[in-house]
Formats: sequence, structure tokens, C-alpha cells
Amino acid sequence: MNIGWIGTGVMGASMAGHLLQAGHRLTVFSRTRQKAEPLVSRGATWADTPKVVAQNSEVCFTMVGYPRDVESIYLDSNNGILSTLDSGTVAIDCTTSSPSLAVRLANIGAERGVAVLDAPVSGGDVGARTAALSIMVGGDEAAFNRVRPLLEKMGKTIVLHGPAGSGQHTKMVNQILLANTMVGLAEGLLYARSAKLDPERVLASVGVGAAASWSLQNLLPRILKGDLEPGFYVEHFIKDMGIALTEAETMKIALPGLAVAKQLYQALAGCGAGRKGTQALILALEAMCGQKALADTPS
Repeated sequence: MNIGWIGTGVMGASMAGHLLQAGHRLTVFSRTRQKAEPLVSRGATWADTPKVVAQNSEVCFTMVGYPRDVESIYLDSNNGILSTLDSGTVAIDCTTSSPSLAVRLANIGAERGVAVLDAPVSGGDVGARTAALSIMVGGDEAAFNRVRPLLEKMGKTIVLHGPAGSGQHTKMVNQILLANTMVGLAEGLLYARSAKLDPERVLASVGVGAAASWSLQNLLPRILKGDLEPGFYVEHFIKDMGIALTEAETMKIALPGLAVAKQLYQALAGCGAGRKGTQALILALEAMCGQKALADTPS
């Protein structure tokens, strides 16, 4: 198939690479061309604008940073892809974005004969590289069934959750769970160190018990190695938590644990760690306890 891909960041580049590996013809665009060069060197075609990507796509994927980026790529008066994609094509937004924006894009797309699916993912950089992502989809069922073989090249768990916006709402559940888990992980490690325990031995015990989690198995070892580089950026996580809290307010529900996690991550970003991985939360707690300065963050 002729597939377009917009956004070749930490996860997007790996995901697009799986489609290229499967033999599809790939046209790519990224704000920073250098990030797309590995794909181009493998046979992908570079496009100078999102509009050019759309002109050459039967299916067009987007994976960018923020809802404002999604809105611009889909609806920009000059380069928006919804005004360019042919009727009968499918656009799939893998960005973690606003559920209300997903509904809006799906409605506008439907008026133009384009099915727009919201399909955020979970699994981090490791899941993207190994094609083991969980992909949460909202939108038209017929369009979902058409593109499911493509999604299966990138993920192991692909679920249609309902109409437009359902994928984004499901991702918000994921981020709520992750936010509270990350606070617990960082607090547990801080406690273990303060009690003079060997963190690796602690992980061997608690990592297989009731406290076991993906974050514990994948992110705690990174912390212990001093690896705070992003599988997922702190600044993007803050964005996601903000979306979830906004949606929660609309639904008139309280999420106090998420609110506390967001405050901690905002403090972390305020000290210059916004482009670190979510596991960098340990730095904020260590700084609060006077154990380590944020300036000691590994580069």
C-alpha cells in the first residue's frame, strides 16, 4: 500500500519502520528531517509538507507531540491533510491527544469521505522497536478492519474501543494508571535506598509479587543504571495528565492521585528535565529529600 507517516520521533520512527519492513511504500514527513533520514535510507520517500504526504497516501498515520500539532496537521488551511486526502482513505492518529479533538476530526473527515481513527499506543520505545505495542482505537469499525493488518505490524494488542474518541479515553486510563505507578516506583526506590537495601535485590523480590508492573520491570532497571533518557518524554507525560484532568473535570470526577503526580512531574520539568524519560521522576523526590541535586542529571 501507499502509506504516509507524519512524525518520526522516539516511537514513530520505529513504528513506521515496521511498515517499511513489511514491503509497503512509505512517504514520510517530520519537522526535523534528520529524524526521518534512517527511514529514507531504507527506501522511504521524503515529503516537504504534510500535504504532500497526504497526496501520496491510501492510509496516512500521524504521531506528533501535542493536540495543537494534531489540529494543525489535519486542519491547517495550507497543508492540512484532511483537505487533501482522497475520499475513501483512512487517517490514523497515534498521538496521545484530546478525545474531543479526535471526535471533531472524525466528524470533519466523515464529511469529506475520510475515516479518521484515533489510535494512541502504549509500550514506550521498547514496544515500538519490538512491534509489541498496545494500540487503543476509536472510530469507524469498517475502517478499523481495513487497517488492522497494518496495526498488527506494530503492536500485539489491538482493540477497537468504540466510536471516535474512545481510543484517546482508553489511553487516558493508561496514563492515569502509569502516573500513579511511577510515583509509587520512585517512592519505593527512595525508601529502599534510605533503608540501605540493595535495590536490585529488592526488585528481584517485589518485581514478581503483587506490586509487579511493566514500569517496575522496564524503568526501574534504567534508573539503577543511571539511564534517564526518554522512552517517553516527561513534557509529553505532563501534557497527557493535563488532558486526563480536563476530561475528568468535564465528567465531574476527582482524580487526586493524578493531580499529585502531575505536580511532581511539573516540578521536575521546571528544573530542566522535561526532555528526560518518565523514570526521571526519581530526581524530583531525591531533590525533595536532599539526596541528589537535579543538576546531576545524566546527560
